[in-house]
Amino acid sequence: MRKKTFAAATLLAAAALTLSACGSKDDGKTPVAAVSEETGSGKAATVLDQPFDKPDLILTDTHGKRYDLRKETKGHPTLIYFGYTHCPDVCPATMSNIAVAKKALPKAEQNELRVVFVTTDPARDTPAELGKWLKGIDPRFIGLTGDFKAIQAGARTVGIAVEPTTKDKNGKLVSMHGTQVIAFSPKTDAGYVLYGEDATVDDYTKDLPKLVEGAKP
Repeated sequence: MRKKTFAAATLLAAAALTLSACGSKDDGKTPVAAVSEETGSGKAATVLDQPFDKPDLILTDTHGKRYDLRKETKGHPTLIYFGYTHCPDVCPATMSNIAVAKKALPKAEQNELRVVFVTTDPARDTPAELGKWLKGIDPRFIGLTGDFKAIQAGARTVGIAVEPTTKDKNGKLVSMHGTQVIAFSPKTDAGYVLYGEDATVDDYTKDLPKLVEGAKP
């Protein structure tokens, strides 16, 4: 089937690169990459024509230790998601979908895969809080927290908008953030595939074996 290349502006609709408080709110910002996807393929994955560099982030993991994202995940298939533990829906659903799909991989491939959850709400998401939350999803997932501006800047390098935590009209604290998962190749360490918040367990189960190899889904 012939592939179409979409300009960056079209990526907003194609890959659901929107700012969300685990709901929906368009951030009005233009993503920074063009993508290729098969017309009418129904695939959850959006393959980037111009892969992202892995964010240059040095944060704190759930054990309170310094974590250099590029160094620690180098050569490993890696999924990165920016979200927060107080999110009522999209964040836990996304991480749970990946956790379930991961279990379908052979043990060796599970051990190679790195799933990284970077908080967008570091004031509340302490290392202990992140660790407790991720333990209920998959204790092998990596949780990172730290300086908000550093997190925001790192997210921006991969086309994800993140805003400071604020109160909504009901006085509830919410974190506005992009809701896509970015897959990084173990071969190049570049982010070459995006998944929107509608990606299902079946989508990840089908695609993870290819992502672990650094192949296109």
